[in-house]
Amino acid sequence: MSITDDARALQDDLVRLRHDLHRQPEIGLDLPRTQERVLEALDGLPFEITLGKETTSVTAVLRGGNPSPGVQRPAVLLRADMDGLPVQEKTGIDFTSQADGAMHACGHDLHTSMLAGAATLLAEKSHQLQGDVVLMFQPGEEGCDGASYMIREGVLDAAGPRVQAAYGMHVFSSLEPHGTFCTKPGVMLSASDGLEVTVLGAGGHGSAPHSAKDPVTVAAEMVTALQVMVTRQFNMFDPVVLSVGVLHAGTKRNIIPESARIEATIRTFSEASRLKMMDAVPRLLKGIAAAHGVEVAVDYLQEYPLTITNEDETHTAEKVITGLFGERRLSRWATPLSGSEDFSRVLAEVPGTFVGLSAVAPGGDPHASPFNHSPYATFDDAVLADGAALYAELAISRLAALSRTA
Repeated sequence: MSITDDARALQDDLVRLRHDLHRQPEIGLDLPRTQERVLEALDGLPFEITLGKETTSVTAVLRGGNPSPGVQRPAVLLRADMDGLPVQEKTGIDFTSQADGAMHACGHDLHTSMLAGAATLLAEKSHQLQGDVVLMFQPGEEGCDGASYMIREGVLDAAGPRVQAAYGMHVFSSLEPHGTFCTKPGVMLSASDGLEVTVLGAGGHGSAPHSAKDPVTVAAEMVTALQVMVTRQFNMFDPVVLSVGVLHAGTKRNIIPESARIEATIRTFSEASRLKMMDAVPRLLKGIAAAHGVEVAVDYLQEYPLTITNEDETHTAEKVITGLFGERRLSRWATPLSGSEDFSRVLAEVPGTFVGLSAVAPGGDPHASPFNHSPYATFDDAVLADGAALYAELAISRLAALSRTA
């Protein structure tokens, strides 16, 4: 039997695990129930397991073949993130979230289930592995930088020598037709930064704004000026995305408040633009505040760096995808996606790549389907076996290649 056949034999188990995780999503770095379910899935398999100290991460190492004493063996890492989002689910599916205000709206329940399936597939073929495999079950991808915690705790060196290749996968609820695998060498996902701004004025009566220092009008000007700055100071072929998600001030219509607050997300696609934004944004906002005689506090928060895939590792993944599923299942993106990922932390340390997988319902319109993070986002179970097979075959084939060049 092929590895895809073996994976399809696990499909029912993967669906049960995915539905269980979906019903009970957990958010952030502390995912005790999710960790427990992962450990149950690994129970009885020949993995060396290490639990996170600062988070509820799971690192599992599988030793391949019969290691020779004193011989350094290659190692490959496979990663799945496990956390949900603070979103109230509105899909109406029969295994909808039972946790109020929490949902697996980004498909991490599928990632976890697929990697658990790959663990079974790899354990069954451990005697054939020409090296070791590190499984990285990671909490806190959604804004908590969980990858950094696991890197600090040694996930990249869990097998002994540092892993020589790393692969991650992410499902999408739209963008591509059902079952399509997506790759891109180089910059695949944007860098992500946060902006928090507090405009400090002087409160007063709404009928007499001249006797106050109105922070509301200044904040409104700042929001507009930020958008103008992006279009006038940055090359349109090296884009910047700035979206204000929070604009808050005041308690009543006839009261000029003392302060106004702005929060925004900033996405850039080159390190040069990222550094330029770090300088340009505070300069612009402080200049506007000074022009109106108010104070401003600007916090520019560096979050996730660019997700940059290694060209050779991306080609390796493409060959594995087409070998398992055929050319028609592969889509190479021409441009990056403006989402961001803390798997970028891993790719900054070791060569690797990131693969997208469309979980749009078969026959569904990928352009009309709700995108990841939507309360209406749905992900089709049918991709679970294929994702597990790809994870496993990436490790098997890459270890074979690494052993030949050792």
